[in-house]
Amino acid sequence: MSRKLLKSTAIVSAMTSVSRVLGLVRDVVFAQFLGAGPATDAFFIAFKIPNFLRRLFAEGAFSQAFVPVLTEYKTQRSEQEMRSLVQHAAGTLGGVLFLLTVLAALAAPVLVMIFAPGFIDEPARFDLTADMLRITFPYLLFISLVALSGSILNAFGRFAVPAFTPVFLNVVLIGMAIWGAPYFEQPVVALAWGVLVAGVAQLLFQLPFLKRLGLLMWPRWGMREPGVRRIGKLMLPAIFGSSVAQINLLLDTLIASFLVAGSVSWLYYSDRLVEFPLGVFGIALATVILPSLSQKHAAAEPEKFSRTLDWALRWVLVVGAPATVGLFVLSGPILTTLFHYGEFDIQDVSMARLSLMAYSLGLLGFIAVKVLAPGFYARQDTRTPVRIGIIAMVSNMGLNIAFVVPMVLLDIGGPHSGLALATACSAFINAGLLFRALRREGVLTLQPGWGLMSARVLLASATMAGVLIWGTGELSRWLSWGLWERIAHLSLSVVAGGFVYFGVLLLLGVRLRQLAGQKG
Repeated sequence: MSRKLLKSTAIVSAMTSVSRVLGLVRDVVFAQFLGAGPATDAFFIAFKIPNFLRRLFAEGAFSQAFVPVLTEYKTQRSEQEMRSLVQHAAGTLGGVLFLLTVLAALAAPVLVMIFAPGFIDEPARFDLTADMLRITFPYLLFISLVALSGSILNAFGRFAVPAFTPVFLNVVLIGMAIWGAPYFEQPVVALAWGVLVAGVAQLLFQLPFLKRLGLLMWPRWGMREPGVRRIGKLMLPAIFGSSVAQINLLLDTLIASFLVAGSVSWLYYSDRLVEFPLGVFGIALATVILPSLSQKHAAAEPEKFSRTLDWALRWVLVVGAPATVGLFVLSGPILTTLFHYGEFDIQDVSMARLSLMAYSLGLLGFIAVKVLAPGFYARQDTRTPVRIGIIAMVSNMGLNIAFVVPMVLLDIGGPHSGLALATACSAFINAGLLFRALRREGVLTLQPGWGLMSARVLLASATMAGVLIWGTGELSRWLSWGLWERIAHLSLSVVAGGFVYFGVLLLLGVRLRQLAGQKG
């Protein structure tokens, strides 16, 4: 079973990698054509609001609640009952979000006040953000239906299509930034229209694959249907529990709106780079294990449930540790190679580097949360992650104040990096409490060998860090190089770091083939 899970994870990772690489290309284009100024900040807020709600409602709470219920219907109910669940879930989700979209268009200025209160004193930036929000918000409706379709495909083992779907968002936004922007008085408005077009394109892409499964049906309102009511009941706490990291990032953006212009953009670019390994591996692994855990719970196989979680956590450690080291040590070279062109100047590189280093420290926590949370959702327990999420969020708010206020009062450069560091710390608090709860409930029993594996990973990561620090040199060298020199040196650093890390693991006796084949 573990080999099958790893193969599915590899497929999702490969498809996600295509999307993430294009996402980096998209951000390179944004940085070159738009830089990190007030107009760019306005777009990022207008995009962040529906994107935040997408992760909160669709990919977060809805998927976490829908997949276990759908898996139960698929395992224990008739095909007609399962089809009815899909039909009524789609109609109810679509209806609720359509109403929410209309209300959001009417209340766009209010939403901007809530999500970016620092813009209130700047009427031009505030109005631009509100105007673009009216364009981008319908994206939430379409992308939520995309998440519904993707959850169905994942439940049936069709992981590649949902993982590839985000490619359309990046392709459309790149096209709009390069070719559409010149046609607008405010070039950044072209990106807002690109977000809306991309939402429609992603939904249309998935529909044929639903049809092949025989699950493409006209949606019907079904709030009173038992299955839909169960999904709704599970969603309410899951809305909070599955999205603590997103709420923390949102709090960062809210506070950053009060800081110097460019702070929102610096945090955005840093977060995007952390999202790359998180999406390619962490979210991919979480996507694959949720249906598997749900099936094991429905089949009353607690030992296999525990082994699957243990297996996933080992991979979190093995892959997450070197990713953390690489992002931290290579933060300056990565930002320089990808973004230091056009409007994105040396100051932007320096400031974004600080927040990227801070965010990277929390990468293992971010990934661990993605893997541990399905251990609750697969058992249809959405309340425990909520209680833990509240603790993590309150901790993040306290840490924001503890880190940022002194930096502002003492005029220390880069107070936005304090926001990133607080988010990283709260990720570990969240992951630690989730882990402890699974252990206390007897759901997760660690298999032998964790201590030795952790020591080996630590030694391999430290060796890798030493090699990267030695080979990277001063950032001024990277700033003086041209594009292809930067790409060549960065590629060499990444390959050398990976070779050293996995080489040391091999010398220490770690066999990834054995890890892949452990019982799950």
